[in-house]
Amino acid sequence: MNKTFKITFAAFLLLILALTYMEATEPEPVNWTPSYTAKDKIPLGSFVFFESWKNSKSAEIEKINIPPYEFFQQDSIPDGTYFFLNHYIALDDAELDDLLEWVKKGNSAFLSANYLSLNLLDTLEIETSEFMSEKDFTSAPGFNFVNSELKSEKAYKLDHNIDAIFFSKIDTANHVVLGVASLEDDPDSEEEKVNFIKVPYGDGEILLHTNPQAFSNYFLLSDNNYEYAEKVLSYLHPGGKILWDAYYKSGKAFYSSPLYILLSSRSLKWAYYFVIIAGVLFIIFEGKRKQRPIPVVKPAKNQTYEYTQTVADLYLEQKRYKELADKKIELFLEYIRLNYRLRTQEINGKFYQDLASRAEKEPEDAKILFKEIDRLKNNKKVSKEEFLQLSRSINNFKDLKNGQRRDTA
Repeated sequence: MNKTFKITFAAFLLLILALTYMEATEPEPVNWTPSYTAKDKIPLGSFVFFESWKNSKSAEIEKINIPPYEFFQQDSIPDGTYFFLNHYIALDDAELDDLLEWVKKGNSAFLSANYLSLNLLDTLEIETSEFMSEKDFTSAPGFNFVNSELKSEKAYKLDHNIDAIFFSKIDTANHVVLGVASLEDDPDSEEEKVNFIKVPYGDGEILLHTNPQAFSNYFLLSDNNYEYAEKVLSYLHPGGKILWDAYYKSGKAFYSSPLYILLSSRSLKWAYYFVIIAGVLFIIFEGKRKQRPIPVVKPAKNQTYEYTQTVADLYLEQKRYKELADKKIELFLEYIRLNYRLRTQEINGKFYQDLASRAEKEPEDAKILFKEIDRLKNNKKVSKEEFLQLSRSINNFKDLKNGQRRDTA
């Protein structure tokens, strides 16, 4: 490598190292992914909510890691409250039918999600919409209750923009409004939107909540917002188990990738990336051949046929037909020795019989041919016509089958 290439490579490598160091030492950005799994400690995970609720021992909580459809196919289904908490909840028709049938028997279902299952909303004749501030187009609502005993003087605020979803259409004759959301600090603001309702269904009830962020780690650890979650839970039907849905979660409850250990640690992750980058650089700069390529030497071409053709043309040009006839006869005798395994030192009747038998010819044909051969061998001169006739006779003898003769020049 020349000097310019070495300098360029060194500068490129230093740039890669500098970028890797800057990225590795940069503060890790906050992960605002809506997870809501019981194990996630990110802002929108539900670790604090789940652990606080479980440790309070106010209810027996059972995690359900299978779809509701499979859960309701079991022989024994406990009574209680099926608790759904996620960014979105999409129940298929079979799951919804099983859930509603279970609620009819005196159980309850709590669903808190920004985007509730459309078939559920259609069944309950409910519609949802999204709202934001007209001043700065933000949506960081505060949450409160309608019940005067639970209502706070100041709304429980989340100081982060979220999806501010509310119920835009409900059945006021049958649906009970439990909570509201507002973009204003004044709890009596006319901008309050309904975000928490109770829907009686058979002997049970369905509680719908449109802001799952209220149960997130970030919200509960801010000021006294934990009180809001406690007041929401006070509406749950007393008695029975809390069936915590761990299936419909945006975040993963477990990690199937073998690289999870490496990628979960910042130091190990960047060490892994650096090894990959170093491997690529090695392939580019050091993986190429360092010796000169070995040239491909083609073997000498067999030009026997071209040589024979040249010699034959020379004999024809010089009109040396006698020599050509002798060569033709010698080649024919060699042909007989190789193909028919016959000795050609003695040409007699037995030879004619053996040759005719092995060549599938008539003995008379062999006798006529060798009579012509003897005549030309004994002649001191051979004309062009005699040589051509000899060639035709030999070729016809080779090609003669079933009494058919092919005349060739």
